[in-house]
Amino acid sequence: MSSREQNKAALYEKLMLLRDVTNSTSMNKTSIVVDASKYIEELKQQVETLNQEIGTSEASTVENSLPVVTVETLEKGFLINVYLEKNCSGLLVSVLEAFEDLGLEVLDARVSCSDRFQLEAVGGDHIEGHADGIDAQVVKEAVLQAIKNVQDSEQ
Repeated sequence: MSSREQNKAALYEKLMLLRDVTNSTSMNKTSIVVDASKYIEELKQQVETLNQEIGTSEASTVENSLPVVTVETLEKGFLINVYLEKNCSGLLVSVLEAFEDLGLEVLDARVSCSDRFQLEAVGGDHIEGHADGIDAQVVKEAVLQAIKNVQDSEQ
């Protein structure tokens, strides 16, 4: 088979593939291309609609985002991670006051309060005068309550 015939056969195969993908019923080369263009425009419209739905969904998710709080027990204290999609004014102070109320001394911490709120803290040795025996669940509940109090005061 000559090169020209091979090219023609390859083009025909590609047109038939395009015809199948776009659900075109035409056998005419020009009609297949027109149907493919219409199909692409429909796909673009569907993508735009989905992007708008996702944008609306993300906006409502950010407003109603729940805090993620994890507390791990260490040999002498706790590793506390707090994450919120939205930063609230006074949130860091409220969380630190919750630690103090529990009698936890913050030994090390990393905080980001720009657009989102992230805190990783190591709460250790109990401050004198506070009862020992708190567990990770108590720490988690205290942090969640501190977050809830700040969020409620903003509304």
